Amino acid sequence: MSMNIKDMKVLVCDDSILSRKKLKDCIIAIGCSEVYEAADGEEAVTRFKEYHPDLVFMDIVMPKKDGIAAVTEILEEDKNAKVVMASSVGTQSFLKDAIKAGAYDFLQKPLDPEQVKRIINNISSQGGN
Repeated sequence: MSMNIKDMKVLVCDDSILSRKKLKDCIIAIGCSEVYEAADGEEAVTRFKEYHPDLVFMDIVMPKKDGIAAVTEILEEDKNAKVVMASSVGTQSFLKDAIKAGAYDFLQKPLDPEQVKRIINNISSQGGN
């Protein structure tokens, strides 16, 4: 059963305010109305438990708790969680760890709006959790 994109809840986690804003604007432009933000891995886990988003965009390198640790915790909370890792040039080595940890997909920074749209469409057509 597919899910309407406008009903999808998305969590954007990045320690850069600018990166969060760009991604959030992109997600809202695609049609999602509920977009939450987190500034580090620790906050991402808290927000995930609070809002149970259908999709999480997670930066890999962050203070307090990195993306890999956050993904691991989120999946312990909900094994069906869809977490997409974002990595900039030079952090690809972490992607193997992210996939091993259970990440759903990954994106290269700077994020391409078309890639973001493709992931949101994929998840909406699967019908979320």
